[in-house]
Amino acid sequence: MERAATGWIDRSQEDPALSGDGRLLAVISQIQGRPTVQLRGEDGSIRPVPQLRRHQPHSSPSLSWNGRYLALITQRGKRRLAVVLDRLNGRLHPLPLPGGRDPVRLSLAPDARRLALQVADQGQWRVELLDLSELLEPDRAAGQALTTPPLESSR
Repeated sequence: MERAATGWIDRSQEDPALSGDGRLLAVISQIQGRPTVQLRGEDGSIRPVPQLRRHQPHSSPSLSWNGRYLALITQRGKRRLAVVLDRLNGRLHPLPLPGGRDPVRLSLAPDARRLALQVADQGQWRVELLDLSELLEPDRAAGQALTTPPLESSR
């Protein structure tokens, strides 16, 4: 690993994803011969993600704004599965796809409200958008105000 002008670089890492605030980097590294997601802080330190240890290989990591949520593709048995890890409470949210569709790549919105998912369905490629607003709390940028609907004035 070498230090670039703005961070750490390891020659065996691939598929980088940076959190919106730039403080976390998710990469796929070969660990014991298996593609495994690693989270790195600004100083290059590795942040553990023990909830994902049994679900390798990993691919296509994506981080929310502050890095609270890490979305990626894992494998359970012979099936590929999109999951979102809530790093704040340690919950792993599997996102099962109906109809035998397999996830290929994904991208999590910075606020974690939506997920764009490329899927393979009977030999065809397709992109689907999943609404995660009922599943996850939003991950907002620091200082961003919460929006609430205006109160209706009574006449």
